[in-house]
Amino acid sequence: MEIRIEIGGEKHRNYASVISEMIQNAAQKKGTILALRKPEFILEKIIQGKSVIALDEEIVVGFCYFQNWENDAFIAHSGLIINENYLGRGLSKKIKKLIFDVSRQKFPKAKIFGLTTSLPVMKINSELGYRPVTFSELTDDEQFWKGCQSCVNYDILTRTERKNCLCTGMLMNPNE
Repeated sequence: MEIRIEIGGEKHRNYASVISEMIQNAAQKKGTILALRKPEFILEKIIQGKSVIALDEEIVVGFCYFQNWENDAFIAHSGLIINENYLGRGLSKKIKKLIFDVSRQKFPKAKIFGLTTSLPVMKINSELGYRPVTFSELTDDEQFWKGCQSCVNYDILTRTERKNCLCTGMLMNPNE
């Protein structure tokens, strides 16, 4: 069977709990720095069309979502997750490309950003036109930064007054 990569929608609502669990399991198993997301949050992104889901028949093999900040001035791409049984197939790149294209179509003037510790994600982001930036170039929205609270390194972020963390901030500014 061929893996389908689709924009999230109503027909994907049943996958929210599975995706939330995938994120939690990856964070625990690998010690990966991931912001945990509840099924209700994931469901909201799916229904709003602000997500991309990869499926092998009915098995969730990948996911990513985006969220708007500061009256659509910023879009954050987050929650990229790949089922460990499907690693090495280029799914991360395909998912990131589609979420990038969808968010650019919906919000062409928005600056797109993400936080990551993953070198492969940094490479994909660079290919999409992102560049590494200081956190001061990202959104000031307190709600965004509260999303980092479930990360094991949140204390670093708060101790440094949001100037440093283990994550790298990456930004694609359509005006540059």
